[in-house]
Amino acid sequence: MNSQHPLWHNLFRPEGNRISEIADMWLSTTIFEKISTRECRELVKTMHPRYYAKDEVVFSSGDISASVILIRSGEIEISAPDKLLAELSAGDFFGEVALIVDEPRTADAIATKESELIFFLRSDLEEWVKRSPRSGAQFMLNIATVLAARLRHTNILLSLQND
Repeated sequence: MNSQHPLWHNLFRPEGNRISEIADMWLSTTIFEKISTRECRELVKTMHPRYYAKDEVVFSSGDISASVILIRSGEIEISAPDKLLAELSAGDFFGEVALIVDEPRTADAIATKESELIFFLRSDLEEWVKRSPRSGAQFMLNIATVLAARLRHTNILLSLQND
């Protein structure tokens, strides 16, 4: 018998596949490099999904926030006044600076398609670091690596504009 048939799937554990799928998406990002699958799955259980309609604002420049966001489905545009900064899709993440500092957002994020976003909040990160300091330190090192790469990229773009 086909175990994938809708009449035979386990009605009491549909969430497990969703958690595994989201964990796999996070684990394929730089910020979850060297974090165990088990720990990532436990973290995903604390994360917050949110659905956005096409053209809905995720956040605006000046907003205070405390989360990094994974795109589970859909597309997001990141822009500054009169400048498109990035077009992101499923598997991409953004907003990681907000995990580190309490500063206003420096760009706008808008859903360009219906989107499901997964929010990993600073408060959940802080709890995880208390429970698992070694993994938390690895995660913070990963965040630093991402921020350094984005700064390097920005510096290159700025130097090209000045030439």
